[in-house]
This record gives sequence, C-alpha cells and structure tokens, in this order.
Amino acid sequence: MKIILLGTGDATGTPKIGCRCKTCMNAREEGWQRTRFSILVQNRGKNILIDTSPDMRYQLLSAGVGKVDAVIWTHGHYDHFAGFGDFYRVQKGVKVYSVSEVLHYINGFLYFMSYKPVEKEAYKPFQLFGLNITLFDVNHPPLERSLGLSIQNEHTKVVITGDTNTAIPEKSLEIMKNADLMIVDAIAPEGFNLKKHMNAGEAYRLAKSLNARKVVFSHLSHFYPPHYEAAAVYPVGKDMQEFIFDEDNRD
Repeated sequence: MKIILLGTGDATGTPKIGCRCKTCMNAREEGWQRTRFSILVQNRGKNILIDTSPDMRYQLLSAGVGKVDAVIWTHGHYDHFAGFGDFYRVQKGVKVYSVSEVLHYINGFLYFMSYKPVEKEAYKPFQLFGLNITLFDVNHPPLERSLGLSIQNEHTKVVITGDTNTAIPEKSLEIMKNADLMIVDAIAPEGFNLKKHMNAGEAYRLAKSLNARKVVFSHLSHFYPPHYEAAAVYPVGKDMQEFIFDEDNRD
C-alpha cells in the first residue's frame, strides 16, 4: 500500500492569492506550494482518491496517475470535491463512496456528471481493492456530516482524520487508535483558537493520545511559517510526499 499526499493545503492553498505574508512570498520566491487537500491511496495496482481537490488535474499529472478507480468523499466543502470534473471527460462512471448525506449534498453541484454513487454507513467496514475501509464521524461545524476514515490491510493501519475540531465522537476515537500513520487536520500553528479545525498542538495531542506510530499534519494554511521552517518544529506534510507500507517496511 502506498499513500501519496497529493495536496496538503487548506481551502485557499499556499501561496494564497493576493497575500504578501512571509510564507506566501517565500512560496512564490522559492517555487513551492501547498495545493488543496487530496490523498491518493494505491493498492494492487488501483488508485483510490480521498477527496477531489480543485487542483486535481495538476495533482494527477504530477503523480503520474492515468486512471482513477474509486473516490471517497469526506464532506461537502468545495475544496474537497470540486476537482472531480477534472477527470470527468477522461473517464466516466467512476464509483464514489460516502455516507448518504455527503453524496446527496455534493450531487446538488455535480448532478450533470456521470458517476456512480455508492452509499456506505459510518462504522461499518467495507472492502475496496484489498483494503478494509471504515468511515467514521468527526466534527466540522456547521456541517451535518463530516468523515474521517481508517484504511487497513493485513499489516498496516492508516487513519485520516478529515476536517475536524477536537470534539470527535468516542466511537470514532476507538477506531482511530494505534494507527501506523495518522494524517491529521492541523490547519494552523499552536496559539490559534479554532472552531472548525485543530491547531498543531491539538492535532499532536490527539495523535499521541491515540498512540499513532507516525503522524503527519495536513490541510495546512499560510499561517504556518515557510515549509522548511515549519518542518523543523512540526511534522508538516508536503505535496507529493509518499508513504510506502509492506510487511517488512511499514513506513
């Protein structure tokens, strides 16, 4: 199983349009960026997208992906589904998995596209290309439903928190325990008081409390310092970062 962080940015990405803060200026000058959030999971030669970023075309080309075999949507925010149309004219009839509320909401925007919605229930595992996947509820107000997910094979467990604050249901926290890799929403550094997301301190404490073997921050805003400064302090992810897991090498 391979995990690729296609995009590690928040809704505006970094650099942010029109912003002249230190981080955005450094990104322009040094040629790095954080595109909007999306994750690629590869297993048995299949490609699963976790969310479809508005930067999807660029991300798929950068990752060398020619075909998408399945999509899982975590919630109905623009920066997590709007890029679905970027491969709509390349292939049609892609199966898209989520809970009914999320599928119904997003279909209100993408109703004219040809895809196959597959309703799943939170907390009920399902199989996809040799992987055991469990959706679970998190808390991302004011949305009615927002999801994280656990992805497991025989040897490895990867947990993606999805967009959430710290008020995650206990039932979900049980599923999130003991991950080999936890990809966690940490939109801003410590000191930011957030309602919809976690800051870096909250994200790190959550991962530690759940006994995550390795943690990487994603959904990052321009409020962090430039990437290499931030990486000296926090486990911030970067676009196109890869994690490869097999029986002998789990990170």
